Amino acid sequence: MNWSHMPPLSTLRAFEAFATYGSLTEAGARLNVSHAAVSQHLKNLETHMGVTLLDRSGRTMILTPEGQRLAAALHDGFGRIWRCVEDLTEADAARPLNIDTTPSFASNWLMPRIAGFRAEHPGIEIMISVDANLNDPTPGAVDVAIRYGAGGWPDLDSEMLVPTSIAAVVAPDVVKGRDVSSPHDLLDFPWLQELGTSEASKWLALQGVTNARVASLLHVPGNLMLDGARSGQGIAVTARLWVEEDLRSGRLLCLFENSETQGYHLVTAPGVQRASVKAFLKWVRREARNR
Repeated sequence: MNWSHMPPLSTLRAFEAFATYGSLTEAGARLNVSHAAVSQHLKNLETHMGVTLLDRSGRTMILTPEGQRLAAALHDGFGRIWRCVEDLTEADAARPLNIDTTPSFASNWLMPRIAGFRAEHPGIEIMISVDANLNDPTPGAVDVAIRYGAGGWPDLDSEMLVPTSIAAVVAPDVVKGRDVSSPHDLLDFPWLQELGTSEASKWLALQGVTNARVASLLHVPGNLMLDGARSGQGIAVTARLWVEEDLRSGRLLCLFENSETQGYHLVTAPGVQRASVKAFLKWVRREARNR
């Protein structure tokens, strides 16, 4: 198929509109252009094809036999395109809003607030996936990821949502009477770690403690890690935001804290976003501002 022989789409659309409504004025209104623009499109189409499509001998223009053939083909073609677009659009709109985040963020921040979004948008079906690894947002899969870090993930759009430092915390009795002046001193203590992550080893490496293992390590789901720390089961590395009340009450001690500016980011794929994604982003930004 030699596409260079095809007339401009604008001329075909104008012709199909005129053939459907039988009026330059009505066709122009449907296409949001002037009737003069429609008339010019029709002349350009005939010139391009070298075929007379309209009989202008009477008081009103009518289709020639050739024009009738083209009109039937365009009506069928544009109709099939429209139906396909409708099907695809409706299918995408009906797909659940897929939010991917960490267990800690889901349990400590998102779940206590998500009822507000559901009340505002009862027609949007939501699927929250908790995963310690970063699943990139992609069309037809994850819509929004909420991840901890400094941002700037390659080929993705990200913006700070909730800034917070990372802290190593522990119940006071666990370290009572022990010297914990250096991160190296923590290797002899039991540790708690969220399943699927390596915060403990990564945090120790950032403090210059490499090629070393802690005395014991208990892997637990994210929603249980802080419960374990509060009950004296060991040291936990967590976002300081989740333990502010514990630190104020003395239930937990902050042993060391990462002072770098990091936090939880909204991560999305570049490009056009579905209406449900736009609604969620607007809501979650407002929640973060008002927290």
